[in-house]
Amino acid sequence: MLALEEREENLRICRRCLTRDMAGKEEYFRSLHEYIENLDMDVKTPAALYEERLEVCRECELLYQAMCRSCGCYVELRAAIAKNSCPWNKW
Repeated sequence: MLALEEREENLRICRRCLTRDMAGKEEYFRSLHEYIENLDMDVKTPAALYEERLEVCRECELLYQAMCRSCGCYVELRAAIAKNSCPWNKW
């Protein structure tokens, strides 16, 4: 059995990741992902545009542990709603 320190070292916690990229945190963010998946189609961003938005966020210096340091949102949720926009007008 691995010691707690060794298990923590094996977790990938990236300051510039989206929630879906954070190894070991899948269960923690499941409700966020379920909420996004179940958004009504009339408010949901089309899949291709959603991925484009997330790619912009991945490259942004304000992304920190899946959150925007400008507004404090989870970028995956902000990007999933079509009417939303980036607080810095990057998308």
